[in-house]
Amino acid sequence: MKRIGFISMSVLLAVTGFGLVGCQQAQPQSSELAAKLDEIDKKLTRIEKQVENGAGAAAAARGRAPQRRPGPDPEKTYSVAVEGAPAVGPADAKVTVVKAFEFACPFCERARGTMDQIREEYGDDVRIVYKHYIVHPGSATVPAQASCAAGMQGKWKAMEDLIWDKAFKAGRDLSEGKMEELAKEAGLDMAKYKADMEGACKELVQKDHQQMAKVGVTGTPGFFINGRFLRGAQPFPAFKAVIDEEMKKADERIGKGTPKGKYYDEWVISKGEKSL
Repeated sequence: MKRIGFISMSVLLAVTGFGLVGCQQAQPQSSELAAKLDEIDKKLTRIEKQVENGAGAAAAARGRAPQRRPGPDPEKTYSVAVEGAPAVGPADAKVTVVKAFEFACPFCERARGTMDQIREEYGDDVRIVYKHYIVHPGSATVPAQASCAAGMQGKWKAMEDLIWDKAFKAGRDLSEGKMEELAKEAGLDMAKYKADMEGACKELVQKDHQQMAKVGVTGTPGFFINGRFLRGAQPFPAFKAVIDEEMKKADERIGKGTPKGKYYDEWVISKGEKSL
C-alpha cells in the first residue's frame, strides 16, 4: 500500500508542476522498504514525463491548457541570500550555486554527486551554498536543525555527510535519537548541540525556508546558479551549461572592474529580483 501511495503522489506532483522537485513520501520502517523506495526513485523521471504528457493531452481534449504552478524564471536573476549559510568553496568564488534541500528527499541525496562533480570540474571558481527548504516537516526538520547545530561548531559538512550516509541511506532513520548518535560520532559538544537544536537552529531553519519560498522555491531540490533557477536533480551537463554562462559573465565584469570578492553581492544580491 505504501508503494502504491508513493507512486500516486509522484504522479500528482507531476501533474501539478512539481516534477522532479516534489519529494513526497511516507517514512519507511525498514531497510528493505527503503531499498524498494530507492528503486522507485530511479523511475520517477520517466513516470513524471509520461504523466505530464497525459495531463496535457487530457486538458487539450477539454479545450484548455493544464494548470501549472508558477515558478522562478530560469532566465532571470534572483537575489538569493547566502550570508551565514554553510558553504563548500571560497566566498569570492565567481559562481555561487545555492542548493535548497531537505534531508527527507531522495532527489536531494541524488544531487550530492552532481555537487561533488561541479567542485571537481571548477575548483575554487564555484562554491556550493546550502539552504534548508522543508517539504516534510515531520521527518526533515530534526536533521535540518541537527546539521545547523553541527555548523555552529564548525562541523556542518561532516554532519551532513553522516546524516545522508548513516541515517537516510541506512534505513532513513531521521529521528532525534539518531541525530544525537551522529552528533557524538562527529565529536560535537553535546550540551551546546542540544542548546542550539532547541534555540538558534529552529529560527535559522525557518528563516532559510522563508527565504527560499520568497524567491519561488516550492519543492526540493532547487538550485540558484548566481541567482538563476534550475529545478530538480538534473544531470551535470544541465548545471554546466548555466555555470559556464555565468562564469563568462563574471570574467567579463571582473575584468571591467568589479572586485571579485564583491561579485555576488553586486550582481546577484543587489541587482537580482527580490521575490517571485
